[in-house]
Amino acid sequence: MLRLLRYLKPYIVPILFTIVLLFVQANADLALPDYLSKIVNNGIQQGGVENAVPSAIRQSQMERLLIFANRDEKALISDSYFLVDQNSADYEEYVSSYPALSEEPIFVRKDLDKAQIDQLNPIMARSFLVVSFLEQAMADPAKAAELAQGSQMDLSKLPPGMDIFTALEMMPVDQLSNITALINEKFATLGDSMINQMAVGAVKTEYEALGLEGNKLQTDYILRTGGMMLLISLLGGACTIATGFLASRTAAGAARDIRKDTFKKVESFSISEFNKFSTASLITRTTNDVTQVQMVIFMILRMVFYAPIIGVGGVIRAISKGASMWWIIAVAVVALLSLILIVFSFTLPKFKIMQSLVDRLNLVTRENLSGMMVIRAFNKQKYETQRFDKANRDLTDTSLFIARVMVTMMPVMMLIMNGLSLLIIWVGAHQVAEANMQVGDMMAFMQYAMQIVFSFLMLSMMFIFLPRASVSGGRIADVLETDITINDPPKPQSFQEPFVGRVEFRNVTFRYPGAEDDVLHNITFTAEAGQTTAIIGSTGCGKSTAINLIPRFYDVTDGSIYVSGTDIRQVAQSDLRDKIGFTPQKGLLFSGTIESNLRYADKNASSEVLKEAA
Repeated sequence: MLRLLRYLKPYIVPILFTIVLLFVQANADLALPDYLSKIVNNGIQQGGVENAVPSAIRQSQMERLLIFANRDEKALISDSYFLVDQNSADYEEYVSSYPALSEEPIFVRKDLDKAQIDQLNPIMARSFLVVSFLEQAMADPAKAAELAQGSQMDLSKLPPGMDIFTALEMMPVDQLSNITALINEKFATLGDSMINQMAVGAVKTEYEALGLEGNKLQTDYILRTGGMMLLISLLGGACTIATGFLASRTAAGAARDIRKDTFKKVESFSISEFNKFSTASLITRTTNDVTQVQMVIFMILRMVFYAPIIGVGGVIRAISKGASMWWIIAVAVVALLSLILIVFSFTLPKFKIMQSLVDRLNLVTRENLSGMMVIRAFNKQKYETQRFDKANRDLTDTSLFIARVMVTMMPVMMLIMNGLSLLIIWVGAHQVAEANMQVGDMMAFMQYAMQIVFSFLMLSMMFIFLPRASVSGGRIADVLETDITINDPPKPQSFQEPFVGRVEFRNVTFRYPGAEDDVLHNITFTAEAGQTTAIIGSTGCGKSTAINLIPRFYDVTDGSIYVSGTDIRQVAQSDLRDKIGFTPQKGLLFSGTIESNLRYADKNASSEVLKEAA
């Protein structure tokens, strides 16, 4: 395959564009499980509240939250919100969105980016949880007693009319820190994700206090996120169609160029080069082998660049969703690699011999069709049938062996994938029960695991088909890189004018490549124009060889041949053969009509010339 890479140079721009589209497609596919996780976690479980940083909050509630923040955290929160009251210029705008503004001022969140929200989220989440815990302590005697036991703060001893938050504001810093530490200790075993999820309930309560409708908030979030998923899916689908189109165009174009150059190369072969390759092999190399290369080029553009992006991206995103379950993906990858190596070791040797078996089948078929009359004359139909059946059966057995291996591969792959899904559900369910993972994150982890498995499946398909295409590419390159023994001179001469049809053999000696003896030795004669010159001899004495030297089907080993006084090796082959009328020993008709065959040498020949030739 590497020897044919030059045929991809004209398609560098489409290839680069295809890679860019594959990157976009892979990122779109990787984004979908994350959005599904958001719909489950934020949309369904959290009622459409995405994080613990509310878009607006009542002034009274903000003052409670700030009680449990240190100096830096208070500064960060204050910088992230601005106060809106009845004297604000945009009061009418905000009161329609937050009806509670008519009763008390509110703080509205500024336009923050994702990094700022991520920085603020854990601070607000912990504060909301602390405030929520204290509000429950005021309403629940058991929690009030628990708080009093750990912090020496008895809620029953508060002055009449004073709530706990007013008391906390009046409390010494050391005692307040003690209470805050006690409450934080209760949430220490929870991860940041679960703390944020628990705080969302308090944020949702705050939204309701602001006058927002909870069901509408949830519906809007699900529709908004689902719409984004739809757009990403359409983008991924468009990229899939575009990459398929570009990959097909590139593969088909490269295959077309390879076929053209292979055919052009074969047309320049002398009989010496044809002796290196059988006709059946050249047909196979120009058709079946090129098709194998075309298919692999398409698969490389569609899979080899796409699979690593999906695999690596899937691993990164899966670990971000459930870092404690990384070992599940590792087990699945090891199982897949083992399966691929086993299949590869069985099929590779068979792929290497399949093309030679195709050559053999084509050779036997061609010989039977070409020599049908000889076969019938000697009653060899049964023998030739057996010979064809042997070649056909060898190819069939090899193909069936590979097919059986491939058939067993898919059920094993499905077994690994289904086993992986069950393992993720079983382990993930325990993680969810222990409040270490959210349901949506488990579902996203499962989808990322499937994407990782499919990426390895795509690469495994390449490992299986690439060896056969590599063999085919090498066979094609062997033809393209064959040295031509008969070439035109660097500066070809022209025949003398006027042209005279005189042929002279001057001490001509010829020996076939690899032969020990000369076929012709020191032959000298002249065939004059306008005369008939006959070369007479026994079978195998070199009559046909002598004639084949004139149009340079072979080149002389020693001596020279002159036509019209010019050495035929000093003129272009096309000019030489343009002066020669050649009738082969074995007649050959091309597809078409008798007239088209008669016009093969001169398409502009008149009717009189055609009749004379016929």
